[in-house]
Amino acid sequence: MENLSVLLPLLAFMGLMLVVSFAVRVRREREGKGFVSQYFIGNRAIGGFVLAMTTVATYSSVSSFVGGPGMAWKVGFGWIYMAVIQTMTIFLVLGIFGKKVARLARRIHAVTIVDIIRHRYQSDALAAIAALAIVVFFAASMVAQFVGGAQLFAAVTGYSYELGLVLFGIVVVVYTSIGGFRAVALTDTCCAIVMMLGIVLLFYYVLDAGGGLAAILAELRSTHPEMLTPTAAGRMPISLYVSQWLLVGALTIALPQSVVRGISYRSSRDMHRAMIIGTVVIAFMNIAVNLVGVLGRGVLGVDAKALGGVDSVIPHLMAAVVPPALLGFAIIGPLAASISTISGVLIVASSAVVKDVYLHHMQKRGRDVPEETLSRLSMGVTAALGIVVFLLAVSPPSLIWLINMFAFGGLETAFFWVLVFGLFTNWATRTGALASMAGGILVYCTAMAAGFKPLGLHPIAVGITVSLLFFLLGNLWERCRQGEA
Repeated sequence: MENLSVLLPLLAFMGLMLVVSFAVRVRREREGKGFVSQYFIGNRAIGGFVLAMTTVATYSSVSSFVGGPGMAWKVGFGWIYMAVIQTMTIFLVLGIFGKKVARLARRIHAVTIVDIIRHRYQSDALAAIAALAIVVFFAASMVAQFVGGAQLFAAVTGYSYELGLVLFGIVVVVYTSIGGFRAVALTDTCCAIVMMLGIVLLFYYVLDAGGGLAAILAELRSTHPEMLTPTAAGRMPISLYVSQWLLVGALTIALPQSVVRGISYRSSRDMHRAMIIGTVVIAFMNIAVNLVGVLGRGVLGVDAKALGGVDSVIPHLMAAVVPPALLGFAIIGPLAASISTISGVLIVASSAVVKDVYLHHMQKRGRDVPEETLSRLSMGVTAALGIVVFLLAVSPPSLIWLINMFAFGGLETAFFWVLVFGLFTNWATRTGALASMAGGILVYCTAMAAGFKPLGLHPIAVGITVSLLFFLLGNLWERCRQGEA
């Protein structure tokens, strides 16, 4: 019965998300025309609060709530100092790209980030590579979320990994494919709220179990003094700080799942409100959840290896300190992080296939596609992509945060310079953009596969540097060609 009491609140929350998706679909059908805009960007009608929460929820993955605190458990306050960089992400995404992307999107009637790239560079080849990069790297990200969520579900509830995977798969695929972007945004808002409540609940019971903050810190100072230092006795070298500040900080402004939020907001006032709310929320969540990991080490006092590795730390901590009657509510927070990230990237991946490839191809051939056909195709593609990722997650890989970081790095390498130079300069050329995106992705994936880490830096440093170099060289080559002509 205890297991059932843990499961029921989660089932109720998932049921709520399904209800929201069906309600959104009914509203969409009642409003009538404009399916593509409604399904993929919510008809540009997302308010400030919802915009902030959906951006936060999409950015905050299961690795933020499981892998991150697990590393904080192992490393100490150094991991929190590193995570602080993430507080700037929402502000920068909406502040740097938000208005720029929105104004351009409204002028050219763009629905996706690939639409903007195609228009700026006048290149179908670049658009095709961008769409492929989105699908491939998003698939890796979604696998990590499915695996992390199902593993957490199994560890806390006592039910099987497979059951958790099936539950997440059905719910996420159904509500995303039926409701589209608006349903994703609304359910993301619910997810972000329960994430914060879950963090508060876990934080309270960790402090309660350890006898208060002062007692826990005294225990850590006595048994693991290195955890209170920025470098953690060498386990947090400067190269790791730099890598993470790039990977989950500055370069995240170019992530397609975040940038597309800039296309969807209702007004400048809503965007400004979202910047403030999102910054406060993401700061609280990232600092608090990693602090829980550090303090949890002082409460349980065992090494991460003894619990089965960093991905097992939070499940064990929750089961140890949270009362059984509340465990079902506490688990919703980190599982909501998994669900919201999957839905957010799934709808963008679907738009890459339907809008950026199929619909563009048909329009180029002069063929009109009925909205009813688009509706069925969009929901079918979204469901198919979700099912493929679900199947990939059946045999779970380890270290979900590494998989998620691989996907982050690939997307940042592909899109950062293409968007920055494309949106903020007049001199960027299609050759430079093609060389940057294609060459950058190739070099980044090669560096990841080979484990190449110059000066101890993550391969993202290689990818983003080579991508910049290729952009400048490609740009120079095209301008030389134009000069000769």
